[in-house]
Amino acid sequence: MKTTKVKSLKLIITVLIVFLICSCGNRENMKYNYNYTTEHTETIQLEALPNAIKTESYKEIKENDFKHTSLNPLSTFSIDVDNASYSNIRRMINKGQNIPKDAVKIEEMINYFQYDYKQPINTHPFAIHTESGQTPWNKETQLIKIGIKGKEIPTENIPASNLVFLIDVSGSMNNPNKLPLLKKAFELLVSQLRKKDNVAIVVYAGAAGVVLEPTSGDNKEKIINALNNLNAGGSTAGGEGIKLAYKLAEKNFMENGNNRIVLATDGDFNVGPSSDNAMVTLIEEKRKSGIFLTCLGFGMGNYQDSKMETLADKGNGNYGYIDTMQEANKILVTEFGGTMYTIAKDVKIQVEFNPKKVKGYRLIGYENRLLNNKDFADDQKDAGELGSGHTVTALYEIIPVGVKSEYLKENINLKYAAKDLQNNYGDELFTVKLRYKHPKENESIAIVHNHMIANNKTTTDFNFAASVAWFGMQLRNSAYINNKDTKALISLAKNNKGMDEQGYRAEFVRLIEAYKGTNQ
Repeated sequence: MKTTKVKSLKLIITVLIVFLICSCGNRENMKYNYNYTTEHTETIQLEALPNAIKTESYKEIKENDFKHTSLNPLSTFSIDVDNASYSNIRRMINKGQNIPKDAVKIEEMINYFQYDYKQPINTHPFAIHTESGQTPWNKETQLIKIGIKGKEIPTENIPASNLVFLIDVSGSMNNPNKLPLLKKAFELLVSQLRKKDNVAIVVYAGAAGVVLEPTSGDNKEKIINALNNLNAGGSTAGGEGIKLAYKLAEKNFMENGNNRIVLATDGDFNVGPSSDNAMVTLIEEKRKSGIFLTCLGFGMGNYQDSKMETLADKGNGNYGYIDTMQEANKILVTEFGGTMYTIAKDVKIQVEFNPKKVKGYRLIGYENRLLNNKDFADDQKDAGELGSGHTVTALYEIIPVGVKSEYLKENINLKYAAKDLQNNYGDELFTVKLRYKHPKENESIAIVHNHMIANNKTTTDFNFAASVAWFGMQLRNSAYINNKDTKALISLAKNNKGMDEQGYRAEFVRLIEAYKGTNQ
C-alpha cells in the first residue's frame, strides 16, 4: 500500500513539473543565467517542449485569378523587394518539414534572385525592362516579365547613416538560430560601416532600454562588444521597443543622411501593442518622420511572418529572413546598399493590357500588394520602397485573343461597351506605368513604358524567373498549372542558371531536387 502511494505521489509531482515547464514555455518568460552553458541547457529544454506550442503565423494568401481584359484592362500593385519567403521555404525543405501554403509568396521567391537588367541612363533612379514568351506550365498561355533595376550607389557614396539596431532579447530568442546567429550576422553589418555612420542599440524584452548610445562606425569593437553582451530572457515588449528606437533615431536625425531602424526579431510580440492593427497604426505614424525600417527575421517554431511583413510594409522598409550566416552575408554584405539605402519610395506599377491582343491575364504573386486602380495616382497611398541596386521582377500569365481557356468564362457581352477600339496600336501588347517618389519628397513622378509583341528568343533571366514561379505554384498547389512535370521544371531551372557567380541559382536547382525526393 505504501509503495502504491509513493508511486502515485511521484506521478503527480512529475505531471506538475511537466505542466509548469510547458506553462513557462508558452509564456516565454523563463529566467536565464547569462552564460553560454546555461543558455545551451535552456535551449535543449525548449526544443524538448511539445510541438503544440511551436506555432508559426502566416497571413492568408488567396491566389490571383484570371481577369477579362475587356472588363478589367488595368492591373495595379505595389512593388515588393522582400525576399524572406524564399529563405524561409529553403529552411523548411532542408529540414524536411511540411511547407504551409501561405508561407509561399511567389513574388518574394522570384525577387530573391538578381537579374541582369541594365541600370538607368536617365534622371530616374531605376530602369524598366519587359519581355514576353511561352508559359512553361501551360502551352495555351503566354508569360510577361516586367523588371525594374535600381541605380547602384557605391557604398562610399551612400550618405552618412543614422542607424538604430532594435534587437529582441526576449526569452523566445534564446535558441542558437535566433540571438546567437543574430549577433554574428550583425557583426557582418558592422563591418560595412564607415566613420561618418552612427549606430545606437535598443533592446526589448520585459521592458525596452538603450544599451549603446550613438557610436561612430569606426569604433567597431565597441559596437560588437555591446552586441556580444546581449542575452535573452523575459517577455516581449515589442511596442515599447519600437517607440524607443524611433525616439532615439529622431533625436539623432541626419537631415541629409540615411536614417533607418534595423529591427531583428522572431516577430513574437506578446506584451504591449502586439496586434497587427496596433502595430500598423504605430508604424504608419512613425514613418512620417522620414525614418526607414529594415526588418530581419530569425528563428523557427514560433516565427511570426505576418507581423514582420506588416511592420516592413507600413514602415517604408524591407524584410529579410536570416537562417544561416550565408544568408546574413547576402543581405548585409553583398546586398548592403539595397538593404540599407532607399533610392525611391512609394513605387507603384500599373499595367494596361491591349484588349485586341490580350483576352485575359493574371498577376502571379503580389496578392498582399494589390492596389485599387484609383490608388495609382493617389500620393497619399503607401507603396513599396526600392533600394540601391535592387531588382524587382513581376510576372503575368496572359491568354491571347483567339485562345479558348477553361480559366475564363466565354460569351460575356456588354451592351454599352465599344465593340471596336478606335486605335489599333499595332503590335502593342501592354503598357507599364510607374509612379515613385524621391526618398525625401512627397510628390510622385510618372514613367511610361510600352511593350511590343516580339518573336525574339526569351532570355536566361526570363526562363529562370519562370522556373521559380513554376516551383512556387507547385508548392501552393496552384489551380493554374497544366503541366506538373517536375523533371521539366528542374531542366528549365538547370539550363538557365546563367553566370550564377554566388551559386544561388544552383542552390535553387538542388532545392527542387530535394523537395521532389521527399515528396515522391
